[in-house]
Amino acid sequence: MAKKLEITLTRSLIGRPEDQRVTVNTLGLRKMHQSVVQEDNAAIRGMVNKVSHLLTVKEIEA
Repeated sequence: MAKKLEITLTRSLIGRPEDQRVTVNTLGLRKMHQSVVQEDNAAIRGMVNKVSHLLTVKEIEA
């Protein structure tokens, strides 16, 4: 089975640089404590690493 990532926005975007805001929005997150499930690939991993201080990430089997 393919692995997926459950990504949750746990810290606020207020006062964050514009590139971090855009990265979080690109991941599909709009509100605090919202979770999305994304495919586990290099592009998503790169975005998660860029804003890892704002997120909580869990690997799930899907």
